[in-house]
Amino acid sequence: KIMGIVNGTTNFILTKMTQEGTAYTEALAEAQQLGYAEADPTSDVEGLDAARKMTILSTLGFRANIALEDVDVKGISSVSREDILYAGRLGYVVKLLGIAESQDDFISVSVQPTMVKHTHPLASVNGVFNAVYVFGEAVGETMFYGAGAGELPTATSIVADLVAVIKNLKLGVNGKQALLSYKQKKLKTDEQIASKYFMLLHVDDRAGVLAKITQAFAECEVSLESVLQQPNASIPEAEIIIITHDASKAAVLKVLESFESMDVVKTIRSVYRVEG
Repeated sequence: KIMGIVNGTTNFILTKMTQEGTAYTEALAEAQQLGYAEADPTSDVEGLDAARKMTILSTLGFRANIALEDVDVKGISSVSREDILYAGRLGYVVKLLGIAESQDDFISVSVQPTMVKHTHPLASVNGVFNAVYVFGEAVGETMFYGAGAGELPTATSIVADLVAVIKNLKLGVNGKQALLSYKQKKLKTDEQIASKYFMLLHVDDRAGVLAKITQAFAECEVSLESVLQQPNASIPEAEIIIITHDASKAAVLKVLESFESMDVVKTIRSVYRVEG
């Protein structure tokens, strides 16, 4: 398993939102002003840059020819201060995580906003810093940490690569080593991909609604770790906050499809994967 924060721009934005309560648009504008984000930040904030990096990391780690279109990608543009607040209350922080897993030679790769337990090492990776958390059969858990955005850190990495290429050319060994993707690519299905999930729903504030919500989970065989229902003074509906136990992606999608057809569910406000 390879799990990491691999984009400094999005980590900077989420850190500002978490630690200072900054709105997404304001945090993005500051990132652009500081040179962390491009004038067109789409590649960063929509997770495309992180997806490219996870494609490379999973190909290296699992020795299978993973392509960019194999990565399930979601960016941070829809993350709200409300999401950040509820994550904190429940003991989590929101990070844009790339996760690549190989189990019985079946692989899944994704990039998406994730609620990370505050005690996990990745939860304390803030600002423009990146970290890659690697689980190996022999070495166990290891983490690699460093700056992931900014003028000098980026220039340092590029110059280091150029020096390595020139050195290999001088030694006559350039191109002698090749990455051999010797394993057949077998991607996990939605039934094989499993994790915990956080959901925030806006629902009718009346008796019996919670029972209908929990029944939908039961019918799709998704068990619940915690459920919290509370009023919200800023909206006419009540809010239901749910964290599931490990469930397949396919089962969770069925639950969400069921919610879409329920009159009592007004908005599926947020759905996040949960790690740690």
